[in-house]
Amino acid sequence: MIDELAERITVAVPAETAYAAVADLRRMTRWSPECFAIWVTARDGGRPSRFVGWNRRGPFLWFTTGRIVVAEPGREFAFDVTAFGQPVARWGYRFAPADGGTEVTEYWHDRRNRAAMVLGRIFTGKVATVRPAANREGMRQTLTRLKDDVERH
Repeated sequence: MIDELAERITVAVPAETAYAAVADLRRMTRWSPECFAIWVTARDGGRPSRFVGWNRRGPFLWFTTGRIVVAEPGREFAFDVTAFGQPVARWGYRFAPADGGTEVTEYWHDRRNRAAMVLGRIFTGKVATVRPAANREGMRQTLTRLKDDVERH
């Protein structure tokens, strides 16, 4: 089983701009092939700290809860995801200077226990070993859409 995946893309904007786009959680619904809605449920100092993400893949529909765990403008943004109280994953983004802009790295760290794997199979239709491949493809799509979005605005 893969514990962590990462995909990278270079965007032609400063790290602070790319970070601000990612930290605006609702924009994720434009980029992600699975997440179609985000409801911010708690704020800390005006910034989102907790949220519910609504996801869809084919006929499957599910939600997860997220808690922001890293919020370092221009450097890193990450959140832990749970489902029905079970740990699922840490999703995050790192930002580093690169020729022509910023290298954005999206990463996924698998935190699923046995109960979360069963829930994942029920709600997403994916067996635990298939989820990393689905996530990798989703990350590539998300990063490409992120790039298009931030470079256009």
